[in-house]
Amino acid sequence: MRAILCFFLFVAVVCAGLSGEIRKHFTKPGGHSAVAASSSHDASPTQTSIGGRTVKLEGDRQGHFRVDARVDGRNIDFMVDTGASAVVIRESDAARLGIFPRPSEYTGQTQTANGVARYAPTRLNRVDINGITVRDVDAAVMADAALKTNLLGMTFLSRVKFSHDRGRLVLEQ
Repeated sequence: MRAILCFFLFVAVVCAGLSGEIRKHFTKPGGHSAVAASSSHDASPTQTSIGGRTVKLEGDRQGHFRVDARVDGRNIDFMVDTGASAVVIRESDAARLGIFPRPSEYTGQTQTANGVARYAPTRLNRVDINGITVRDVDAAVMADAALKTNLLGMTFLSRVKFSHDRGRLVLEQ
């Protein structure tokens, strides 16, 4: 139980610290930024497409919503986090996308439960969740040691309609 509480505290601190810092450091459209490549994987069983462009996500035992999103052609697992100002990707998953920030590109800095963490701003060409597609999504890459799970934050969520309905998270476009 203590480990779970520590994890939630860590995620909350990371999200709070990233909110202002990430937005200050993103590359403007047309500027230099890292982008992703392509591949394939199976869809998550906790997400259901309801026709049109509506997706319902079931919460896990802790009430978190996890989603398997296609990011520039590759499946990446995320925890949906309305408290995160941006999409945040672990370095190992960024590498799977073909994103390899140089040390000099880690220009952002945030305070986490484990101390100061650095991040590299990037832009994802396309994020797709069962037909809901958002293009040119600002994101941040953080070291695996600083981030336990990828976060699907507001740089994606603010561009779709989302609501909580009877224990489900509903995404619409």
